[in-house]
Amino acid sequence: MEFEIWWLLGIPVFFALGWIAARVDIKQLVSESRSLPRGYFKGLNFLLNEQPDKAIDAFIEIVKLDPETAEMHFALGNLFRRRGETERAIRVHQNLLSRPDLPIEQQVHAQYELGMDYLKAGLLDRAEETFNLLVDTQYGVQARRALLEIFQREKEWRRAITAAEGLQESGAGAQHKEIAQFYCELAQDALVHMQPADAMQLLDKALQADRKSVRATMLYGDAQTAQGDIEGALKTWRRVEQQSVPHVALVAARLMDGYRKVGRPQEGVNLLRSYLSEASSIDLIEVVFKAVIELNGVDAAKQLVVEELRRNPTLLGLDKLLEARLMDAPANVWEELSMVKNLVHGYTQKLARYQCSHCGFKARQYYWQCPGCSRWETYPPRRTEELNVMN
Repeated sequence: MEFEIWWLLGIPVFFALGWIAARVDIKQLVSESRSLPRGYFKGLNFLLNEQPDKAIDAFIEIVKLDPETAEMHFALGNLFRRRGETERAIRVHQNLLSRPDLPIEQQVHAQYELGMDYLKAGLLDRAEETFNLLVDTQYGVQARRALLEIFQREKEWRRAITAAEGLQESGAGAQHKEIAQFYCELAQDALVHMQPADAMQLLDKALQADRKSVRATMLYGDAQTAQGDIEGALKTWRRVEQQSVPHVALVAARLMDGYRKVGRPQEGVNLLRSYLSEASSIDLIEVVFKAVIELNGVDAAKQLVVEELRRNPTLLGLDKLLEARLMDAPANVWEELSMVKNLVHGYTQKLARYQCSHCGFKARQYYWQCPGCSRWETYPPRRTEELNVMN
């Protein structure tokens, strides 16, 4: 009972001590805020109101009055870089690094900001040199990401692989898709230089990194074709269906050409028609449409398109149906039908785009790496109109 009484008596004491500590903290905060230049708050206010020009002017005044204010240098340098004034940003951060009294932590920070300035300015050699110095610091992950970006810009794919593996090992997240794509870039270069055996070795590594890499599978079949192994290529390309059904449209033309070369075109048509039932696509219809006309005639091709239109009504499909109708249209309706076809075709050209799922960049052709945001595998293998119909 005695212990409980003392405990109750101690509560007001603890409360009083807490109140005194809070008062001391508040006084210290007020004192520190008063010591800050008025220009700091002006600059902060301009930033919050999205007026970077006026913020820069305010921060420049602070730096003139107090050249030792490191945080103001960082804020000023970042503002210059965001505005695209990379030369001024570089001078600000170089000036910081030249100060002998700058603490180690701020030296590393300034070095990182300087590397970002070089990267933004396109001075890749200087940026690479700077980020290499930061790999074993607290900015190690950011430095590795920046180095990976540099190697991709310079198309130094082997160095990009090493950087991506290092980034993955550092715990910064999986990079297996990117690593597979880098091996694919090397393999594609080997195929251009007529080195299919080297390409296949690189593609084996790509598939080890990412067993679902559709691009690696497609290129592996290309390498087999270059070696004269058409049957092997057909077997390889058919594996795309197991990796990603929607991507079979990208390999359809290869498959059809392969079946023609081995003398079994009807087998190719039957295979692609089975794909249509699983993953209808205007690109896939295009390949099957031409093959059906070649093997089975115009009527069979028209029937194919009509069936697809009923299942998946799009203007792109209608354009293909009008093309089939024009092939055997009577002379008295051919001109009118041709006008309708041209009108529909002109409009569908605007819809026949692939669109990046990350940045929205649209392109007529399919890209493995988006030209807009440089991300890998962000393009769905379907045109924009088809995606809108599906949604």
